[in-house]
Amino acid sequence: MQERIVAIFPGFAATALGLEGEATELLTDSFLPMGTRLARWARAFDPALSMADTIQGCRNAWTCGGMQALLGEPMELTPSTLAYSLLYPYSDNYLDQRGLCREDKLRFSERFRLRLCGQRIHAENQREAAIWALVQLIEEQYPRGTYPQVFDCLLAIHRAQQDSIAQLRGSGGIGQPLDPAEVLRITCAKGGTSVLANAVLAQPWLTAEEVGFSFDWGVLLQLGDDLQDVHEDLDRGSVTLFTLAAARGVALDGLVLQLLHFSQVVADRMDRLPHGTASLKHLLRMSWRSLILMAVANAHRFCSAAFLAELETCSGFRFDFLRARNQKLDGPESLFPRIFEAFLEAGDGGAPQGRESVVARDVRTIGEVGALNNSFV
Repeated sequence: MQERIVAIFPGFAATALGLEGEATELLTDSFLPMGTRLARWARAFDPALSMADTIQGCRNAWTCGGMQALLGEPMELTPSTLAYSLLYPYSDNYLDQRGLCREDKLRFSERFRLRLCGQRIHAENQREAAIWALVQLIEEQYPRGTYPQVFDCLLAIHRAQQDSIAQLRGSGGIGQPLDPAEVLRITCAKGGTSVLANAVLAQPWLTAEEVGFSFDWGVLLQLGDDLQDVHEDLDRGSVTLFTLAAARGVALDGLVLQLLHFSQVVADRMDRLPHGTASLKHLLRMSWRSLILMAVANAHRFCSAAFLAELETCSGFRFDFLRARNQKLDGPESLFPRIFEAFLEAGDGGAPQGRESVVARDVRTIGEVGALNNSFV
């Protein structure tokens, strides 16, 4: 199945997406294997990790791969990027859980902060054991004394993550509206620091232009995700710029237009970077626009009919077709889980060149991680 999907993809990419050969090769020969390798390592590390959490890790790995190429580095899944890609399915999603009180979230967040600061504290449960081990992977690749900026960036995203707790119901949720300017600040900090951490793990010595682009890319992805998740965020009471507007009955047209304009600003900034091929930059630019258009297709009831009709002309597919495909791929009995499993089972999934011994030593099951953390006391 994997071979068949990969074989037909170039024709689909050329016809439906307008991609040329080099961009298609980037997808099939670089991004796809990187995500598959991350998913296999994630399953080896924790067989209980859900498909959704694993895909979240894959998305971060793809962002990291693109960042590596834009910074003049080879696209590969290193121990630190593997660890960072798995950290936030454990931590961020835990903090987003319904029914978890604010005090428990803050206590977990403080213990996580202490571990990021280098303290060897005993893990109280399997989640902490996994997170502590992932932090250790980063420490082994980037010793704290030599690369303090790496851990400054990890602490920056942690602070942003902690601030984002205020976006949940009961901490200034829709019942107690946050100021939109504060929501924007929290959103920018969380998204921007997330991709900035990817950048510093790819190449620890960044220029001011590289730092600025990395942060902006993260903001763009966070806003795109917030638009994509507007239905779920409304249900669970998470406050974003889009849920604030939707809760007031304001059409999302203006926010979407601003987001599309911002994506062009970020793309222009990317073009000024000296590394990365024209095909890679075109592919990233197209992916950002596709993310926004797909999100609009799914959030169509929050937009005006006239706006949808106009924006649909910019999409390679009709919005109702995108929604139908999304529904067909979604759910436990759908096509996507079967494809996901087929890709994990096929091939050798070997480690990147020169990293195999590191990965063999560091990727452990949760049970082994628990034993490892007893030595931290």
